[in-house]
Amino acid sequence: MRLFVFGVGYSSTAFIEKVRDRCEWIGGTTRSREKAEKLKAKGIEPFLFDGAQKSDELVEALRSATHVLVSIAPDEAGDPVLLHHKDDVAAARPQWTGYLSTVGVYGNHDGAWVDEDTPCKPVSKRSIQRVAAETAWLQFAVECGLPVQIYRLSGIYGPGRNTFENFRKGTARRLIKDGQVFNRIHVDDIAGALEASLASPTTRVYNITDDEPAPPQDVVSFAAELLGATPPPEVAFEDADLTPMARSFYGENKRVSNKRMKNELGYNLAYPSYKPALIELLKNYTDT
Repeated sequence: MRLFVFGVGYSSTAFIEKVRDRCEWIGGTTRSREKAEKLKAKGIEPFLFDGAQKSDELVEALRSATHVLVSIAPDEAGDPVLLHHKDDVAAARPQWTGYLSTVGVYGNHDGAWVDEDTPCKPVSKRSIQRVAAETAWLQFAVECGLPVQIYRLSGIYGPGRNTFENFRKGTARRLIKDGQVFNRIHVDDIAGALEASLASPTTRVYNITDDEPAPPQDVVSFAAELLGATPPPEVAFEDADLTPMARSFYGENKRVSNKRMKNELGYNLAYPSYKPALIELLKNYTDT
């Protein structure tokens, strides 16, 4: 397998590590030269790509790619990969192309369950752009006769990115909004689900999410319990000082089904809810 990753970040790095032993070559893009050196040290051939213009180096690298993962957010102009390297990906005819999206495309459903057949009604600007990017990639699949799998990810957490980190930084808080729930997904389960999908490269949309949508304050309280710490005081959502982006997350309330992921990919979650995940992650925070 020759794997090329557009946008080597938190989730895509976990996938790279999961399949590294199956790869004869791995290439990936980053925006900075500093990070490019770090990728090189990890055995990933780096390519600079800011999404604003075509890269001749990428054209050559993509020629031999058998698997392509896209982990770059769209902007007002559209999906950067399709804008600048659509023909190059098509010419490579990869066996598998994956696109990392978000469950934010569903918008708000007042706590009701949604699945991959639920119509998207995005609210935020970034989610509207994601729907447009998904549509463009699915159209690419039809036009080029190539399999493209869309993965809609819930709130991502894992080592270095979790509630314990908030306690360590002193930023943990319990925001209360009546009826609000979120799904989550451990980064290891993102990597595992993507690896499982390699065996069946068809054009399909999958929710990659856990089994237990839960109120955000419950996660903070459970983390405090594990730490033996006093939970932060409850703060009403209406009174909370939040960035516009953070506030927009609370405007989308839904429960996301993962049945298709389990039934079609045959993937069983390592962390079906935040509780076993936090218990495992606590091992890295014994000094907190």
